Amino acid sequence: MILHGYHHLLGLIINDATNTPQTTTESLSAIELRDDACYRAACRSAGGGTLKKYPINHQKPLSFELKQINQNTVVLGIDWNVSSQLIDGWNTPNLYGLLFVTGLVIGFFVIKKMFKKEGVPEEQLDKLLIYVVIATIVGARLGHVFFYDWASYRENPIDILKVWEGGLASHGGAIAILIALYIYSKKVSKRSMWWILDRIVAPIAIAGCFIRLGNLVNHEIIGNPTDMPWGFKFLQESPKNLVMVDGKLEHVYRHPAQLYESIGYLFSFIALYYMYWKTKLKEKQGVIFGAFLIFIFGWRFIVEFVKVGQADRDAGMVINTGQWLSIPFVIAGIIIIVLGHKQLLGKSKANK
Repeated sequence: MILHGYHHLLGLIINDATNTPQTTTESLSAIELRDDACYRAACRSAGGGTLKKYPINHQKPLSFELKQINQNTVVLGIDWNVSSQLIDGWNTPNLYGLLFVTGLVIGFFVIKKMFKKEGVPEEQLDKLLIYVVIATIVGARLGHVFFYDWASYRENPIDILKVWEGGLASHGGAIAILIALYIYSKKVSKRSMWWILDRIVAPIAIAGCFIRLGNLVNHEIIGNPTDMPWGFKFLQESPKNLVMVDGKLEHVYRHPAQLYESIGYLFSFIALYYMYWKTKLKEKQGVIFGAFLIFIFGWRFIVEFVKVGQADRDAGMVINTGQWLSIPFVIAGIIIIVLGHKQLLGKSKANK
């Protein structure tokens, strides 16, 4: 079956890149902190809850401003030490790849059910999977390269091909999938692009849910240090994310940003699935797709407030790169829903 080949391919695409932490021998006091955001943090004293300010040991600047964080308030603290390795000493196959493939397989069967109901030939489904998988990997990789780390890849362009070292961006994947589905609608399905978009979004949402769970087991895309009643201490996080507390580099409790996104995508999937099967909204082309854009990228915009910025320029920014990239998608979703309700994008006929 066509899915078998993708399991091997996708199981190889992500492993955490190993980074050497940037250290400093400067004498920094609580008052005389450097103005650079990568030296800002506030964590509790290991001895008894006294709030102090300490330099943070990040290669990349943080996206949050200097503030005091009392981690004594964390009641439900989880020391997260799950490994992505399925076989000790082997980077692949890994749990991230397994979760990635699981999301795609579930999405495949969701849209297969839709296609069967509407009498779409199964060969069109196989071709759709090829278009979406290739677009997801290529688009997400190029999105990371150009949106988040172009300065580095410009100096070492061959590294763009090293997908197994990590670095995928969902906004790039979304753009590439839109392009791929436009080509698919013209060359394969011979239907309106809105027709396929309204049906592909629920499977994409559930795939995104599992991909973010993969990020969780990979200890990546972590959140800012937290003083909420809950938090994850990522014990296998990149050394560059360790925080200096009382002269020692330590793991601290953080927002599980990956889990927040995964839960949001799960609820988005449930809502989109319901809209397709239990309402007549699929007859108004573009409405379900517009709702997807608002659900996914609106939630992404919110979660970014508690997530460590993924680009150097995010340091000190009120709105970071991920949020700026999400805004156009949310606006587009609103416009598409309005046009779809007025049936200005056309009226879908299930068996046409």
